[in-house]
Amino acid sequence: MASPKAQARSASRTRKKKDTTSFRLPFTRINYLGLGLGILVIIIGFICLSRPPVDGFISVTLAPVLLVLGYCVIIPIAIFLKEPKAKTSRE
Repeated sequence: MASPKAQARSASRTRKKKDTTSFRLPFTRINYLGLGLGILVIIIGFICLSRPPVDGFISVTLAPVLLVLGYCVIIPIAIFLKEPKAKTSRE
């Protein structure tokens, strides 16, 4: 059987060091603005969808285009966008 000192040393080795780095959200201001724009386009699409007449241009053509644009284009782009890094000038 191992001595108490050896057990204490092995236990201290297995403990993980506390991570002192601060947690940052991966989204920046650009991402939130893009998500807000996408949500705004989706809301406008649903408003257009609810407008009478049901067989008109706005509710049949424009509303689905806005909804697809918001859900499938703007929001995914906003999620994957990264803020451009500052260019370093070489002298």
